[in-house]
Amino acid sequence: VTGASFFVFSGALKSSSGYLAKSSIVEDGVMVQITAENMDSLRQALREMKDFTITCGKVDAEDAQEHVHIQWVEDDKNFSKG
Repeated sequence: VTGASFFVFSGALKSSSGYLAKSSIVEDGVMVQITAENMDSLRQALREMKDFTITCGKVDAEDAQEHVHIQWVEDDKNFSKG
């Protein structure tokens, strides 16, 4: 389990890269590189305030993979209404 000060999601990962997604630590945050298709799904989940999981690692990996879980908690609808 890792916490981060910020997340960066990049939809520029090519399907031909051989990766489902890639995650890396950037200073005190996390960058997650995903495919454009996965970015569309992530955007939809964020709009609908639904949990979303991104599996990182090689497409053909047999060992354990990393997972990035985006999980909504109670009362987030009232956050930063400005």
